[in-house]
Parts: sequence; C-alpha cells; structure tokens
Amino acid sequence: MMEGAGYRIIDLGVDVAPEKFVRAIQDGADIIGLSALLTTTMPSMKKTIEAIEAAGLRDKVKVMIGGAPVTVEYANQIGADGYSPDAASAVELADTLLKK
Repeated sequence: MMEGAGYRIIDLGVDVAPEKFVRAIQDGADIIGLSALLTTTMPSMKKTIEAIEAAGLRDKVKVMIGGAPVTVEYANQIGADGYSPDAASAVELADTLLKK
C-alpha cells in the first residue's frame, strides 16, 4: 500500500533490533512503521522508541504503529506519533504525519 502511494520502502524484516531502526534513521528514514502481530511483541515497540530517543533522533523521525493487538491508546502510551488499524489507513496516516 505504501509503495503504491509513492513511498520508498525499506523492509528491515521481522524481529528487528531497535538499533537497526536507529541506523535506518541515521541513513535518512523520515518515518518508521512498527507492527506487532502478538501481544508478546508489543513491548519491543516501546523499546524501539526508547532507543530512538536515547540516540537523540526522536525529533528527526515519525513513528507509526499498528498490528492486530495494537490500539491507539497503546500508541499514545509508548509515545508513537500515530496508530493505524490497517494498511490503507496507514497511507493516510503517513501522509498526515509527513504533511503530504
């Protein structure tokens, strides 16, 4: 969906360490998308945002999250910039976050 909307996507894979997201931001990423399919993987979203903050890069990137167990309340709780319940609305969210 994001590629179809004109975004250049770099898929970092699954079970990605927070440091890999930090490197992607250092390489120029302006938005990060995190997805959790199980509640047990949701804490890694928070750890990733904390790692971005610790690297001093939080003001250089927008973080959006989604996935089956994720809610807007959780996005707010961990300091994400936005939440999307599905791929189609993720494009709208990215457009809004990047003011396109």
